[in-house]
Amino acid sequence: MTDEEIAVKITALEHETKSAKHRLDDLELQNQAIQDLALGVKELTINMGTMLSEQKKQGEDIEKLKAEPAERWSSMKKTVFNTIVGAMAGAVATGLIYIMAQYTK
Repeated sequence: MTDEEIAVKITALEHETKSAKHRLDDLELQNQAIQDLALGVKELTINMGTMLSEQKKQGEDIEKLKAEPAERWSSMKKTVFNTIVGAMAGAVATGLIYIMAQYTK
């Protein structure tokens, strides 16, 4: 091999080395972008888990709020029923007392 052929080979090798270095630099940038994306996805997953638990809690709160009027209505019905029964019992007791008072005269 002549000096000129060696120089041509060295020049070609330098060109290939530079090309490989540029490709490696590009791959490093792509790798960093992929890592950043993976971290972002991980953060989103964590946030979505937190949001899911918060939504479950809010759903339970909503169910409690929806049930509250029914509980109030049920309580009101019991109160009205107890009042009517109490009034009727009072009327019966008053009637019995009146009848007993008439009977003792």
